Amino acid sequence: MKKIYLILFLLLPATLGFSQGFEGSKQIFESPVLKTAVAQHKLVAILPYDVKITYKKQPKNFNVEANREQEKTMSKSIQSSMYTFLLRKSKDYRVSFQDVDKTNILLKKAGMTDKMDEFTRDEIAKALGVDAVIGGKFEVEQTKSEAAALATAVLFGGLGGKTGTGSLILTLNNGSDGELLWRFFKTMDEGIMSSTDDLVERMMRKVSRNFPYAI
Repeated sequence: MKKIYLILFLLLPATLGFSQGFEGSKQIFESPVLKTAVAQHKLVAILPYDVKITYKKQPKNFNVEANREQEKTMSKSIQSSMYTFLLRKSKDYRVSFQDVDKTNILLKKAGMTDKMDEFTRDEIAKALGVDAVIGGKFEVEQTKSEAAALATAVLFGGLGGKTGTGSLILTLNNGSDGELLWRFFKTMDEGIMSSTDDLVERMMRKVSRNFPYAI
């Protein structure tokens, strides 16, 4: 038994490295007017994320409404995690970020909640009273259950602990005209024990050097 634990211990670093290798490629777009535009920004809002959860094999007793509620919950959770991350790193950025609770209240008052695709980004920015808006989209396809992933991870030290694959898009639009200034795209794996804080942390580590408001 001790030999088995020793082998697993020796394999763990390589296993974790292989698991992290599942992270896919990234793409970054920058508008020619990006630097000029962001230099004028002082207050930026973070919008609720557009989240889509699908399944490679639909689970038994799948409930459409419950899935939709899960998407809504994750939408606000990613938004909140993004705000927390940016507040924590505020000294590294040249702008301030609107409190997400205020953002969501103003969106509700403007009748924009749950139908932001019906409004332009400049209309949303005007309703929020900000100079720019950060938005995003996260699509994930669940490939195995958390229980199955946990069992695999215990047996193989993390290898195979992936529960889904997804794509994450982060955008920045100018408040005055709604023009897309910056866009980040990344394919990501969703692992066991991961949270929206972990997701945002991983994403922001990838974009930190290219984030438009970095000092």
